[in-house]
Amino acid sequence: MLSTAAPTFSAASHLANTKRGEIGSELEGGLEAILGLSRDISCGWIPSCGPSMSSSVASLTSWSPTPMTLAAPPRTSGSCAGVRGVPTIRGASGASSSGGGISLNCLVRWRLGRRPRWISGSKARAVVEPVGRGWRSVTRRAVLASDMGAEVEVGHSRCFLRVRNEEELLSCIRKKVEAGKLSSDIATRLEEVFYNFRNAVMQIGDSSASEIILSNMAVAFDRILLDVENPFNFSPYHKAVQEPFDYYMFGQNYFRPLVDFRTSYIGNLSLFFDMEKKLKQGHNIVLFSNHQTEADPLLIALLLERTNPYLAEKLVFVAGDRVITDPLSKPFSMGRNLICVYSKKHMHDVPELVETKRRANTRSLKEMALLLRGGSQIIWIASSGGRDRPDPLTGKWHPASFDESSVDNMRRLVDHSGVMGHMYPLALLCYEVMPPPPEVEKQIGERRKFSFHGIGLSVAPESDFDDIASGCENPEEVSY
Repeated sequence: MLSTAAPTFSAASHLANTKRGEIGSELEGGLEAILGLSRDISCGWIPSCGPSMSSSVASLTSWSPTPMTLAAPPRTSGSCAGVRGVPTIRGASGASSSGGGISLNCLVRWRLGRRPRWISGSKARAVVEPVGRGWRSVTRRAVLASDMGAEVEVGHSRCFLRVRNEEELLSCIRKKVEAGKLSSDIATRLEEVFYNFRNAVMQIGDSSASEIILSNMAVAFDRILLDVENPFNFSPYHKAVQEPFDYYMFGQNYFRPLVDFRTSYIGNLSLFFDMEKKLKQGHNIVLFSNHQTEADPLLIALLLERTNPYLAEKLVFVAGDRVITDPLSKPFSMGRNLICVYSKKHMHDVPELVETKRRANTRSLKEMALLLRGGSQIIWIASSGGRDRPDPLTGKWHPASFDESSVDNMRRLVDHSGVMGHMYPLALLCYEVMPPPPEVEKQIGERRKFSFHGIGLSVAPESDFDDIASGCENPEEVSY
């Protein structure tokens, strides 16, 4: 229960008057939906499980605000201690987090004025923290080839890195087609990406937008051409490539100007610090998440890079084959830690390859099992097996249904690893930055659109399968 010392208010209605409020409200709805899917899966899809889940699932319907005036920086304590700009303080009751609730010990700087607002409560269920204010070090700087290490590479055409304006950039694409270095199909897609990226970045109103656009696209095209000339092959477990070219920072800096950090949010930041602590103790973490864009891994890392850079770089993503085969996706995938699998949604696209794909997935699962046995792993998996898509009638996005077998397989891998493991539901909202096609496409080479937009990320308290199952009316029906 929330503390009765202060009046409660609806988070959604409190935020609805501002753009950043819309992001926060959407994130709350997304988290509740993800938690609902997680609950249903854990209970073996038993509908009667719902009411008994109140102690295990975070409720986001109300918070208790208590503004406070601080004469001096507060003494830091708890899981947010040590984070610049995120001091912590105990509520009046001195309560801390317990059970399924989360103690709100983190400062939330709402951009509704200059005053920071403290949110307190003995067992508040969630907090969404804006990341714009206090994140001044997160800039929209251009991706520069010299930053990434491209200048030390030899034996590769430097055409794109020598361009001085967009006309020369587009001319370079055409010259590569004429020279037989690029197919006309890839060339057309590159031009489309350039114009879509340019239009999105121009929305930021930054005086350096033109420099950012040219530099980002020149380096991206250089990486794509390099892979076309000398294709990179992903192993079942791929470790991020950061030398001699730093593909991790390349991806970060490419997508950075597309994120409106002023209207972006991280929910339950204290739980990310708890995860980091567990990882450093040798424990494993699995994040069951919804999936919205091809760029989810990069956008997650952008939100966490200031407060949790250790998590951002250590994350291992279960990735489908499309992002490791499409020439326009591969350079970005090369900068992430990946477990490479074939998605069920595309397993039967080419019937004669079904068995080959299944064998490849078996190899990937074995690699994942080995990783988990070693401990200190944090693995992100889209349990639906694909991206969220909008309702064709309303146009509103909603999280795709989780595949219960995927969740259960991960639970078994964690249980059998011999290492302490923890599972968390994760909610992600970044659809507007790079929306997927309206429908699932079989062919590689989807159109990519971009926009400058706020994004959101939130995590719920750790899910305990045995605790959840015990609350179901028919626990004997729960799949073990």
